[in-house]
Amino acid sequence: MNAPAVTPLRLALGLGCDRGTPAATIADVVDAALAQIARRHPGAALAVEAAASIDLKADEAGLREFAALRDWPLTFYPAAQLATVTVPNPSATVLRHTGTPSVSEAAALLAAGADTGAAAAPAALLIEKHRLRGPDGRNATVSIARIA
Repeated sequence: MNAPAVTPLRLALGLGCDRGTPAATIADVVDAALAQIARRHPGAALAVEAAASIDLKADEAGLREFAALRDWPLTFYPAAQLATVTVPNPSATVLRHTGTPSVSEAAALLAAGADTGAAAAPAALLIEKHRLRGPDGRNATVSIARIA
């Protein structure tokens, strides 16, 4: 008897990080978040189809290296576009530094194609802003949204 086909859980990642964050720190925060999803959805096949961040990080070597190692497409959004997205955890600190109150949550929702103007948009987030400080002292943040 054949096992039933598993429908993959299609995911989009929103990524944020301090300047100079190494790919290994970004990988650690992403892997921890994906492990949380795997525990909540046992047996589900996780399929990361997109990764995104703010255009201020387009030259960030750690982000680019990480996405290349995982063979994930990486998209960068301008702060003005990210700022239009309704998120559960806006940050005044992020706003002060980037011009938008959210990078990882907003980028994940945009990359997932979620209805970003509605109050329901945060419901697409499987992982809200999840942060990790690496051994080098640099921070990396990931949010994960389900692609409909």
